[in-house]
Amino acid sequence: MSTDSTEPTPAECVDYLERIVALIDNELPGGDCAAVREHLDSCSPCLASYDIQVTVKRVVARSCSEVAPGELRSKVMLKLQEMRVQISDS
Repeated sequence: MSTDSTEPTPAECVDYLERIVALIDNELPGGDCAAVREHLDSCSPCLASYDIQVTVKRVVARSCSEVAPGELRSKVMLKLQEMRVQISDS
């Protein structure tokens, strides 16, 4: 086993996990992006977390672009109205 590279500590990873989310959302300055990408290159658990978060964001984005069928939307709106009436009568 090579000792040329050291595994990041869990404490380092906690800091990077928040920065990974910001990286995915394009909310990090360039220098920070480079640091996070360098960490991802050397840390398998954080890379796995990055991959999972990217996948989840893609699935959510795709799901949010779909429109519910009209009949379902009508049922939901009716139920919401019924709940408003029940709350206001309480």
